[in-house]
Amino acid sequence: MFGKGFFQNMENKTGVKMTDVLKLANSFQNANFQDEKTVRRIIQEVSTVANKKVTKEMEDQIVQTLLKDSNSVNFDTISKMLNQKK
Repeated sequence: MFGKGFFQNMENKTGVKMTDVLKLANSFQNANFQDEKTVRRIIQEVSTVANKKVTKEMEDQIVQTLLKDSNSVNFDTISKMLNQKK
């Protein structure tokens, strides 16, 4: 599907290793987004990969949002929440 060059370009542009992104994507596949501990773990994983610090307040807000509507959860959803400005 994608060649090595594609992933290398992505790594160079984002500074994020594709192995980390793929590992994170795999953790999403079978995750129970109705379980608070799982949701918090994934938020921390996304935060680490994105190199974005998440305050306790922001984490709580994201958790509540995701627990209310776990059907629409994906990497993009969490990433957008992490980038929200107050």
